[in-house]
Amino acid sequence: MNDTAQTPDYSKTLYLPQTDFPMRAGLPQKEPETVARWQQMGLYKKLRASAAGREKFVLHDGPPYANGNIHIGHALNKILKDVITRSFQMRGFDANYVPGWDCHGLPIEWKIEEAYRAKGKNKDEVPINEFRQECREFAAGWIEKQSAEFKRLGIEGDFENPYTTMNFHAEARIAGELLKIAKSGQLYRGSKPVMWSVVERTALAEAEVEYADVESDMIWVKFPVVVVEGAAKAEWLSDTNAKMPFVNALNDLERASVVIWTTTPWTIPGNRAISFSSRFPYGLFEVETAENDFGPQPGEKLIFATKLADEAAKKAKLTFKFVRPVTPEELGAITCAHPLAHLGYDFAVPLLDGDHVTDDAGTGFVHTAPSHGREDFDAWTSKAREIEARGISSKIPFPVGDDGFYTEDAPGFGPSAEGGAARVMDDNGKKGDANERVIKALIAANNLFARGRLKHSYPHSWRSKKPVIFRNTPQWFVYMDKELGDGTTLRSRSLSAIDDTRFVPAAGQNRLRAMIENRPDWVLSRQRAWGVPIAVFADEHGEVLLDEAVNARILEAFEAEGADAWFADGAKERFLGNDHDHAKWHQVRDILDVWFDSGCTHTFTLEDRSDLKWPADVYLEGSDQHRGWFHSSLLESCATRGRAPYNAVVTHGFTMDEQGRKQSKSLGNVVAPQDVMKESGADILRLWVMTTDYWEDQRLGKAIIQTNIDAYRKLRNTIRWMLGTLAHDKGEDIAYADLPELEQLVLHRLSELDQVVRDGYDAFDFKKITRALIDFANVELSAFYFDIRKDALYCDAPSSLKRRASLSVIAKLFDCLVTWLAPMLPFTTEEAWLSRYSDAESVHLVQFPGVPAEWKNEALEAKWDKIRKVRTVVTGALEVERREKRIGSSLEAAPVVHVADPELLAALEGQDFAEICITSAISVVSGEGPADAFRLGEVQKVSVEQKLAEGRKCARSWRITADVGSDAAFPDVSARDAAALRELGVAV
Repeated sequence: MNDTAQTPDYSKTLYLPQTDFPMRAGLPQKEPETVARWQQMGLYKKLRASAAGREKFVLHDGPPYANGNIHIGHALNKILKDVITRSFQMRGFDANYVPGWDCHGLPIEWKIEEAYRAKGKNKDEVPINEFRQECREFAAGWIEKQSAEFKRLGIEGDFENPYTTMNFHAEARIAGELLKIAKSGQLYRGSKPVMWSVVERTALAEAEVEYADVESDMIWVKFPVVVVEGAAKAEWLSDTNAKMPFVNALNDLERASVVIWTTTPWTIPGNRAISFSSRFPYGLFEVETAENDFGPQPGEKLIFATKLADEAAKKAKLTFKFVRPVTPEELGAITCAHPLAHLGYDFAVPLLDGDHVTDDAGTGFVHTAPSHGREDFDAWTSKAREIEARGISSKIPFPVGDDGFYTEDAPGFGPSAEGGAARVMDDNGKKGDANERVIKALIAANNLFARGRLKHSYPHSWRSKKPVIFRNTPQWFVYMDKELGDGTTLRSRSLSAIDDTRFVPAAGQNRLRAMIENRPDWVLSRQRAWGVPIAVFADEHGEVLLDEAVNARILEAFEAEGADAWFADGAKERFLGNDHDHAKWHQVRDILDVWFDSGCTHTFTLEDRSDLKWPADVYLEGSDQHRGWFHSSLLESCATRGRAPYNAVVTHGFTMDEQGRKQSKSLGNVVAPQDVMKESGADILRLWVMTTDYWEDQRLGKAIIQTNIDAYRKLRNTIRWMLGTLAHDKGEDIAYADLPELEQLVLHRLSELDQVVRDGYDAFDFKKITRALIDFANVELSAFYFDIRKDALYCDAPSSLKRRASLSVIAKLFDCLVTWLAPMLPFTTEEAWLSRYSDAESVHLVQFPGVPAEWKNEALEAKWDKIRKVRTVVTGALEVERREKRIGSSLEAAPVVHVADPELLAALEGQDFAEICITSAISVVSGEGPADAFRLGEVQKVSVEQKLAEGRKCARSWRITADVGSDAAFPDVSARDAAALRELGVAV
């Protein structure tokens, strides 16, 4: 070869990566094509066929409402579920995912009503089954739209046969579950205060409300003491100058008034008692000075909790003097007059000792209106015998109607009052005139102590976003504490089931337990039109007709016609038949709480589908479902089957913006999953879900999305490099014993990761898996193993064991990484899998690879930890040389490594440390090294003396060696490269 000859193009002789798998993912364009391919090939059915006969793993889908496009919460939820089912499917289970939808109740009915109002139509003027059909069609339309959006996220499931609560069979099963509860004696009609939406004209459960700050009127009210039992009998006197009846007081307490505090003045007409606590002290106080337009005057005597008297005095602009303590025995003997007695509230108001009373705020006395609060109701009913024994009626009134107007049970404010009935709240959720009229009446009676305004958290309907009220109304309930014939109650069964359930995170167990421990009886009835009716007949006393023949006719009709059969003309006669007095039995027209519907989904999915099983292995929803779906499913199943319908409960938090604020349209910080998929792709959204602490509230915004895009690109490039390198793979599987140590080390790490991945999927800890795999790909593979082996992979001869061994290991790396990631990144892994295995159907039809026990080699890992320690010092020294521009590439270096640690020195023995450090040459010597050698504080007894490589640069591998030109046939390459060229058949 003469001097004028050009250097050959050796790049064509290198095993450089070759792949059609692009660096730029183009996910927004490719992913829809992949979804279409999966549908065309029938991937779902192939998954079911491939899993036939395996042990079932069932994640039961909590049903979203079919009433709008999916939001980021839906995306988070469905992605988590998809990852779980895919991961179990790829680990030897039959993991069938059946999506479901909640179709009944206010979310859909409200939308139809809004459309009616926009057109000036009245829902009540439309035949009920016509209205219900519109609700059904509305829900069906959104099911179709949401299905497409979920599929676009990469969700794989039985979208051709989902479950819906409005399916005829589902409606029949829901009704059947109610009838089971009725038959067991757990269903009853009662009158209790429930949360009531005046706007929506229905009762609401706790799960249907959210809390928001409101500013309310607050008042302090005087209740004049009229009797202290044990004293001489008080006599009622009349004084034409007084504004209300008063008592000829016979002792100092009977001249006093008990003062209460409330933030709901409109509930004063419902007052029937005052609660106090025997746990803290009370006192009698006398007004000394007063600077107010109304309220107490000097000389008046008032009773307060001692701790709260001064604060109350400030509110009324008074000064007090303490007269004497008032004992719990005295308080319990007191009976007061109602502060509105002059309007017809001419009944006695007893004082009752109550555990719910505190001295944190107010007066130490709790205004007790059993029509308007659970604690008030419980305090009143628990003391009913005591109240009756004192000659006081324990009847509970109905002061407020379903429209928010006072009834005749509120004298002076009801329909017959001057000016007509006052209203607590109007149809738009705005405050009515009730508060002001009650306050004026109290002032007129000289019984208003003080008034003010308070900002506090108050329940709102989460659908209409309007405040609710508490009102006493007849409803249908399920007992929580009735003995069920086996020594248990619904509450005790539920608490036992909670103990038997796995919770992820574990804190969910205590949260649900606390809710079950403290919840009242389950109110099932709703005063709406769209849903499954409470399909029972009851008499005037609320007794339910228990007739198997009647029930059978109801369920048969529901199965064939849906729940519309209950509202059809002649339904009562059809179901009762000729065996019962039609005049005696009333057909209940209320519908079931939608949480009862969703609580029954386990019956018509898990129990009734042969491709599923009961109970479910796991339920997964947002943390709000401790009071929602987890809660209602637990109660329904425990009421009818004695245990929970799930073995595990997994919860996720809510998605905030990047500043931790709730996402809202008004703030302009909403991240729509549709936008993320359009701009970046579903796999980016899925990677965000996988890398976040989903058990807690998460954050999402542009910067976070970009962080995940960057992480995805690195991961994709690692996969791409493997695919390019494996283009030269001949499918040779080198025996483990023949592998070099470095390859054995990589397989050891795979065995460790295999356990991390499997344990992580079992624990639903996806962040742990993702972090481990990304770090492995970026740090241990790209920046270490691949970097070291690139020279051998690109330049070694075809027969090189090192090269062949590396290809064998990279093939295993590819199979493991791509299948492990497949549940998380289904689109990218599918693309990569088909790029490697062109005749394959789908990566999602394969199983995670098995990992041989022989791959585990902790001793080898310990040895290489030492090697890598020394390597970090060398790479640190090389970085300094590059920075100082003394070298351009590490291949220009031939450092001398001084090692004074015998263990580190022993680990390096027999290693090609130059290859490991990616230098052209390297010397390892024993000893501390010169004082000016490079050192790292974290690696003791290792120093690096920098020297330049000697020799010529190989035109093929770019290594600088002394043997370049040693083969006359190839004068510009090293001996290693010359041998490779000769084996490749390159012409001399």
